[in-house]
Amino acid sequence: MEKEEVNKVICIGMHKTGTTTLGLALIDLGYKVLGARTDLADDLFNGNIDKVLNISQPFDALQDVPWALLYKELDRKYPGSKFILTTRDENKWIRSVLNHFKDTYIPLHEWIYGVKTAMGNEEVYLTKYNVHYKEVQQYFKDREEDLLILSLTEGDGWEKLCKFLNKDIPKKKFPHSNKGRHNMTLLERGYDSLRSIIPTSARRRILDIFGFPDKRNRFHNHNENKESRQKLKTR
Repeated sequence: MEKEEVNKVICIGMHKTGTTTLGLALIDLGYKVLGARTDLADDLFNGNIDKVLNISQPFDALQDVPWALLYKELDRKYPGSKFILTTRDENKWIRSVLNHFKDTYIPLHEWIYGVKTAMGNEEVYLTKYNVHYKEVQQYFKDREEDLLILSLTEGDGWEKLCKFLNKDIPKKKFPHSNKGRHNMTLLERGYDSLRSIIPTSARRRILDIFGFPDKRNRFHNHNENKESRQKLKTR
């Protein structure tokens, strides 16, 4: 089957809507994926949008923030691209956000939501979440061929994704990352418990011994995000 290449695949669902899972699926399909870049907050606050957009040039696909919020700018920069909007029930989304970020201050999230933390600002987060999804669908209302809406929590997977991207369905299970313990199998819960008692450095050494790659940089953002967290601690 002849394949039609597109400029880029841009995932514009908000964080905690299955962005990591979708990113892993795109890697399985052969895309070089750029993920969340929390280190870009200062440039975004200062209006250096072109500088931020240029970071995306070497990659085939983008996922997570700030890319989700820059869909109009990315659409103009990369005409002919395909956009994927991952969705999630808003109540489950805000619970996941609170569980994951709690009262941690993340400058990039302040740029997105206009407040310093998720905890205590739930209504602000929910309003931004709902506005984003309404605006995306309005923006693409006459371009249905360019936007795919995926609900990974409702079972969407390879069939819808590969049809949209004109790709063959891989002969492997659709990935699923960042599961809550209530959604894990017994084996997955056992592995999760084991991870919680073994320090990260020790796990990394064990994986190195057995020749497993460092998955922390699978979305080409680990070092940059780590540096941004370290800078925040020294402020």
